[in-house]
Amino acid sequence: MTEFKPAATEETTGQPAWTLEVRRPGPALRGIAGELAGYRESAQAPVRRRELPEAHIVMIFNLGDPLRVAQPGVGGEIVIPPGAGFLAGLHETYTLTETRGQQEGLEVRLSPTGAYRLFGTPMSELANRTLLLDDLASAWSRTLADQLLHTPDWETRLRLAEQALMEKPHCLKPDPQIVWAWRQLRRSCGRLPVSALVAELGWSHSRLVSRFREQIGVTPKQGARLLRFQQVVRRPTFAPGADWCAVAQACGFYDQSHLIREVRAFAGDTPEGLARRRLTASAGYDAGTAALT
Repeated sequence: MTEFKPAATEETTGQPAWTLEVRRPGPALRGIAGELAGYRESAQAPVRRRELPEAHIVMIFNLGDPLRVAQPGVGGEIVIPPGAGFLAGLHETYTLTETRGQQEGLEVRLSPTGAYRLFGTPMSELANRTLLLDDLASAWSRTLADQLLHTPDWETRLRLAEQALMEKPHCLKPDPQIVWAWRQLRRSCGRLPVSALVAELGWSHSRLVSRFREQIGVTPKQGARLLRFQQVVRRPTFAPGADWCAVAQACGFYDQSHLIREVRAFAGDTPEGLARRRLTASAGYDAGTAALT
């Protein structure tokens, strides 16, 4: 049985008005999809965000104005038109997004092995990339996008998305060993040594790395780094003026310098600078002066 969480609205003076509605999928999608969320945003001017890497595959259907997405240092830009869906793989650095100010969309957080199962493409081909769903599952994505565009309320939209995910045929089956290994890394927040995974599985290091790249998108070491970074920015104490030495110790970094290097690599800023960019609890981080192209 699924759970529907009524709208939570956040409005801050001088920042975009932000509305978020969340649905937690039922047992049929366990291990495949986490939360499904519908969001609306209203601002008087274009909104530019710094989107941080996270340890899941992001699937979004754009139901509002065109959305520009770019990744500094990698090059290239993609424009997501109204009614289009896209997938973003695991990233090793931040991306930049821009909207005209009025934005609406439906987001699904997929596990890497769940996306591998649903779309049948190596996750390594999604790593550090954003791809239109039309390139992976055109008929399925267009049907769902059309339903979402012509449905007025979020509860029905989220239910439609969950149903579409449950009914979509599975393309590939991930190795149970990789599902297990990723679960262990997540549970340890990236602290479990890769050598421990190798020892438990009885695989060679190269075999684990190869299968991990294919079904998760990154190496086990890169995945562990991403999970530690994610733990930092999700901490309740992640705020300006935090004791960053204590944060480093709590999240498994060698010291504060190690924390600063990793946050700069993933987010393009220091921990203190990034914390000051935070908009609201759900609305992400201000892009600042970072160039979109």
